[in-house]
Amino acid sequence: MKAITVIIPVFNEEGNIRKIQTSLSDYMDKSAFRVFGLFVNDGSKDQSLSLIKKVCSEDSRFKFVSFAKNAGLSAAIKAGFDHATSDWVGYIDADLQTTPEDFLKFEPFVEKYQLVTGERQDRKDGLGKKLSSSFANWFRNSFLHDGMKDTGCPLKIFERNFVNKLPFFNGVHRFFPALTQIYGGQVKVIPVRHFPRTEGVSKFNAFNRMVQPFLDTLLVHRLKKRYIRYRVDEFQLHDSPQLNE
Repeated sequence: MKAITVIIPVFNEEGNIRKIQTSLSDYMDKSAFRVFGLFVNDGSKDQSLSLIKKVCSEDSRFKFVSFAKNAGLSAAIKAGFDHATSDWVGYIDADLQTTPEDFLKFEPFVEKYQLVTGERQDRKDGLGKKLSSSFANWFRNSFLHDGMKDTGCPLKIFERNFVNKLPFFNGVHRFFPALTQIYGGQVKVIPVRHFPRTEGVSKFNAFNRMVQPFLDTLLVHRLKKRYIRYRVDEFQLHDSPQLNE
C-alpha cells in the first residue's frame, strides 16, 4: 500500500500535541494511503517532548525526531524529509490552524504532481499578520513569478525523491512552490480551511515575516536566474567499462 509520512514540526506546543494525535489519527483512518506521523521536536522547552513520547508509545503510527536545541522551522522540516521513508512526505504546523483532514483533497493529485500545496481560505489571523503575509506574497511573486497566492500555507505533500533534490536553507519553507518549479516539478494548489490558533503562541515576528523573507526572495531569484538548463537533441555515449578487462 502506498504511504505518506506527515511531518509535524514542534516548538513549545504542549497544548496541541494531543489534539494533533486526534486530528491526524482521524485523517489516517479516512485516507486511501497508509499514513504515518513524524513529530520533529525543535528543542522545545516545555512538556512537548514528553507528550510526543507518550503519543508514540500509544500508537505505532507515530514516531519522532528530537533536536538537542532549537534549529528553526526549515531545519525541522528538512529533518523530517531526511528521516521519512515513504514515497510521499507531507507536513503540517503543530498550531493546527490547518487540518490534516484537508489532505484528503490532496490525495487524488499526489501521483501527478511533485508538490500539492494548500491555499488558505478566509484566514483567521489578525490584521497585522494578514497584511504582512499579503505584502510578502506580492513581493515574492513579483520577483519569482511562481503564481502562488499563499506560498506559506503549512499544508503540503511532496514526492519524496523530488523534494530531496531541492536546496535547503533557513526560510526555505516559504519558497517550496517556486523551487519546485525552478527544478522542473509541477505544483497543484488546493483550497483549504483555516482556523484560529487556540493553544500556544505564534513563533513569527516582524523580522521573520518581512525582513528575512525579503532577503531570501533575492536569494531564490538569483538561483532561478542562474539555474542551469539544457535540452539534449542527440547523443552517443561510451559503453559502460567492464570490470576485470
